[in-house]
Amino acid sequence: MTARRLRGFTLIELLVAITIIAVASATVVVAMRNNGGADLEREALHLASVLETARAEARAASLEVTWQPDQGRFRFNGLPQDLVTRLKLDRGWLGEEPSVTVQGQTDASGRVRLGPEPIIGAQRIQLTRGEAHITLGTDGLRPFTIEREVAP
Repeated sequence: MTARRLRGFTLIELLVAITIIAVASATVVVAMRNNGGADLEREALHLASVLETARAEARAASLEVTWQPDQGRFRFNGLPQDLVTRLKLDRGWLGEEPSVTVQGQTDASGRVRLGPEPIIGAQRIQLTRGEAHITLGTDGLRPFTIEREVAP
């Protein structure tokens, strides 16, 4: 045997091995972190898109249309079912169903009004999943968008 094999590893070899382990560990930590806020934001963007599509259809066809969450899916009252299916408005949530709170000028049942009027009244929809929450809102004229919280 050579003298080199009996002495062990060099400092450079140890540093390379430690660096590889550190990079692998960091990759695993980033992959496993809690993305609750990011997932909920993705849900909110999806919901805003669905609501605006239904709102445009309600105005175009002069239909009284409302939205409400219903057992993991979206329910649109007033839109023909073939249109809902064709536009894929009935897909529902992308992940686990969040808790939904509707505020503002809703119909008598507390559902979000989407048309047929071009101005529908100010409305807010708060989505909550665990500790994360996000709010979609419209002033009645503009589209539904994510409302960013302003720090005090």
